[in-house]
Amino acid sequence: MAEQDVLTRLFQEHRPHLRAVAHRMLGSHAEAEDALQEAWLRVSRAEADAVDNIGGWFTTIVARICLNVLRSRHREEPLDAHVPDPVLARLDTPDPEQEAVLADSVGIALLVVLETLSPSERLAFVLHDLFSLPFDEIAAVLGRSEAATRQLASRARRRVRGARPAPDADLGAQRAVVEAFTAAARGGDLETLVSLLAPDVVARADGGKLRPSAVLRGPEQVARGAAAFGATAAPTRLALVNGAVGAVAVEGDRIVSVAAFTVSGGRVVELDTLTDPERLARLDPAVLDA
Repeated sequence: MAEQDVLTRLFQEHRPHLRAVAHRMLGSHAEAEDALQEAWLRVSRAEADAVDNIGGWFTTIVARICLNVLRSRHREEPLDAHVPDPVLARLDTPDPEQEAVLADSVGIALLVVLETLSPSERLAFVLHDLFSLPFDEIAAVLGRSEAATRQLASRARRRVRGARPAPDADLGAQRAVVEAFTAAARGGDLETLVSLLAPDVVARADGGKLRPSAVLRGPEQVARGAAAFGATAAPTRLALVNGAVGAVAVEGDRIVSVAAFTVSGGRVVELDTLTDPERLARLDPAVLDA
């Protein structure tokens, strides 16, 4: 019983890291939690006495489970319109727990690109480039040679780098763009909206099974869509969405939409809006309160 208690404590200590691995692999909070539950069942039934690197062992178990999920996944919504689950925090002075969550999050735009990779490419890229796992350990998870695993990660890396320009790092500059955009959208100011959008801007709206989903491209289309959405949207507040400045609409005690902005060169290059009631219901608006 004592050994099981130690294993339980160690798994709980590694849980935030394992949740981050699963979320980056799957882009879904619910699926990530399911993966961790399955991982714990496997861990609790295994013999851990001979394990030298307990954290690496936990990670590879979670990775194998996530790989199986990706290989069997079937989405109801079109992939082009799919927006991964966001990670939210207050914009100003998040508490230490929120800071830890944000440190383990990546931008929505990167998660969107990861959705386009094959399961093996995604696992190789996430485990090596985002979590620095050695290629020999990743190869063991994939059942491939180390050389083949390196090629998978390299191919994924090229696709990720070629997908979008790097976002602006200055949160203050991001905030100015997002504030101007949300004000223009609510006021129906198409000229200002167009001026804030990059020429190749892409906007995704993911309504899940219950609401419409769409992909808009180009400043004019995106501006018109934003103005139409802003005219009827609930009041929004700025927040950190996966570590970048975004906008969250709240009605009463529930979140009704989350907009993730990717700002590069002072303009919005990507706008990803989640309006799926089922997934939004899993987000806690209390994390936005001061």
